[in-house]
Amino acid sequence: MDQIITITDKALEQIRTISQNENPNGNKGLRLAVTGGGCSGLSYKIEFSEFKERDNVLDFSGIKILIDPKSVIYLKGISLDFKDGLNGKGFSFDNPNAKNTCGCGESFTI
Repeated sequence: MDQIITITDKALEQIRTISQNENPNGNKGLRLAVTGGGCSGLSYKIEFSEFKERDNVLDFSGIKILIDPKSVIYLKGISLDFKDGLNGKGFSFDNPNAKNTCGCGESFTI
């Protein structure tokens, strides 16, 4: 089965580092979701979360990524990366489904 999303090695390394502090027991997964809001209408959400019954659970080198069924529609095909350059530091989403994105890159329209 093809993965719903891709995650760069740099993003996986950062998730692993954050997980040691925020998820020391390893009993949560990293949830990627889309919620209403933001300047373009839809916003990305990323957090450590408990598993839910209907989640899509993806495994990236031992890191569990959780995506709820509603968010899959918006996240299918994205690439999650981590940037730490002069223009800012943080996770970035490359979403081929987005028609428009805001300047901060945290919200988009389909």
